[in-house]
Amino acid sequence: MKKQVFHSPKAPEPKGPYSQGIVHNGILYISGQVSIESNTGNIIRGTIEDETRATLENIKIIIEEAGSKMEDVLKVTCYLSNMDDFEGFNNTYKEYFPKEPPARTTIQAGRLPMDIKLEIDAIVAIK
Repeated sequence: MKKQVFHSPKAPEPKGPYSQGIVHNGILYISGQVSIESNTGNIIRGTIEDETRATLENIKIIIEEAGSKMEDVLKVTCYLSNMDDFEGFNNTYKEYFPKEPPARTTIQAGRLPMDIKLEIDAIVAIK
């Protein structure tokens, strides 16, 4: 099966030479998402909770536009600019995955684009 580029006009436009997502063999690979308002393209700056919520909302938009749900997320990788934000990030994150959360890796990145607090990518089963 050939890879298919996935794009949702409801989610933020990529800021670089990458796709929002790629679908291949029933799996959606979502590129790293950040706290950008999809309708304005403006970065949402605030607490780690604010930025986590905005980032996960962007991921949720892409997942739902692809016909799946947050429950279908298999794996996420989370990049925090400061591991001291882990508790606030984690508390907000679990609101989006209250039951049977996906596999996850969380690391501290040296510096993220646009000096944001976090970036999250995801791998999702497509129905």
